[in-house]
Amino acid sequence: MAARSDDTPPLDPLCRLCRADFYSFDRARSFAIYNRALSETVLLLKYEQVTSLAYWFGARLAEMALSAGVEWRADVVVPVPLHRDRHRERGYNQAELIARAVAKRLHLPLDAKLLVRIKPRPPQLVLSRSEHWKSVRGAYATLPGKKIDNLRVLLVDDVLTTGATLDACSRALKKAGAAAVLGVTVGRVRFGQASALPSSTPQSNSATKPAQRRIYSR
Repeated sequence: MAARSDDTPPLDPLCRLCRADFYSFDRARSFAIYNRALSETVLLLKYEQVTSLAYWFGARLAEMALSAGVEWRADVVVPVPLHRDRHRERGYNQAELIARAVAKRLHLPLDAKLLVRIKPRPPQLVLSRSEHWKSVRGAYATLPGKKIDNLRVLLVDDVLTTGATLDACSRALKKAGAAAVLGVTVGRVRFGQASALPSSTPQSNSATKPAQRRIYSR
């Protein structure tokens, strides 16, 4: 996996797990390291309905994909879905809003109904790495009748933490016939970074309420 930020070069190195073919997706890139500033901005989009941020994020991801070369050629853009209960609670899927902007910039079709989350996320706000992997195992599926044979899918999400969500989605897409799955996210969490990010404990009367959410909360 690769990430672009002020302190990382615009290359596409493969991480240790990618070199070992650990993940089901073919490649994954992130716009920037998920630091405190980016975390608070993403949380504004997710929880405070500052949806205009999705268009800016989508434009950056589209630029990243365009500059990445032929290996990142895609046929369709697909967002990581929310479970219907979470979607009903929030009112929108932030990944879909970002993906819509990506598709528009790349002149590609968007299929926001291709993937569905069939298993809800556990109720606890904070999950360990192993719990996160367990929570997404078998959690995604493609809708019956959707035709994706031999298509190259550009899979869009807001944050890459362990890679478990992109991996679970990729497994469902490839089971349905996708030729390749290329993941793009706004932010990527570095190993050991979670403790430095905003706390998950909400504080009343705080101007930084969005910062009290945790990165594993989809």
